[in-house]
Amino acid sequence: MTKTSVTHWTAKVLFLATFPSGIALLTTIPCCSDHQDTRNTTMGSSRSLPPPDINSSALLQALKNRKTSREFADKPLENQLLSGLLWAAYGINRADGGRTAPSAHNWQYIDIFLSDSSGLYRYNAKQHSLDLVRTGDIRALTGFQSFAATAPVSLVFVSDERRFPTEISKEDKLLFAAATVGAIVQNVYLYGAANNLNVGVRGDIDRAQLQRVMELVPEQKILLAQSVGHLPVMASIKAGIRSLLSGN
Repeated sequence: MTKTSVTHWTAKVLFLATFPSGIALLTTIPCCSDHQDTRNTTMGSSRSLPPPDINSSALLQALKNRKTSREFADKPLENQLLSGLLWAAYGINRADGGRTAPSAHNWQYIDIFLSDSSGLYRYNAKQHSLDLVRTGDIRALTGFQSFAATAPVSLVFVSDERRFPTEISKEDKLLFAAATVGAIVQNVYLYGAANNLNVGVRGDIDRAQLQRVMELVPEQKILLAQSVGHLPVMASIKAGIRSLLSGN
């Protein structure tokens, strides 16, 4: 796959990955019948809103701190953090097997692969475990950017088209997969923000090469990758000072 084709594929996937946020935005816009009290509003082409109460919930705090980072401390993630990270990303949160991120008709067609210095693993949500796929460090293959090779953990999101009904079109398979991955990516960002971890998503990947190394079949499509790790030392110190000053 050429760098140009990778760029075009990346742009398409990243556009589709915003689908959940766009739908959420549209569904949260209230209709006029919801507003009987017009005090403190500006009637016309725009409508004023009070400032968000950032301190009202841990979720809003995490959203406030959510950001993309490309610098990571040279230390592995502890197992407890990995456990929370993967569960938040796409773990099972209901007795019926439902997940923390939505999928079309609950077909659950996304797999999360985790690459670290020791090997490549597939997240087994039912057992909440990491199943070894192969040994060896392949982090450098999970993105063109240099930080991909050194971030403690790289998550690779793969759509398995064999889990879709046969009548689903190729376009809809990509659309549904990108929508689900967009939700998973945001879950990872929010977990990182809530646990003082740096997180960075990327789409610049040599998918053909990575697919061969991961030994995926043609129906398994690599969409995005995401690096996660502790803050570098100086960034961690500054974050601690900010937390003390803010009283958190």
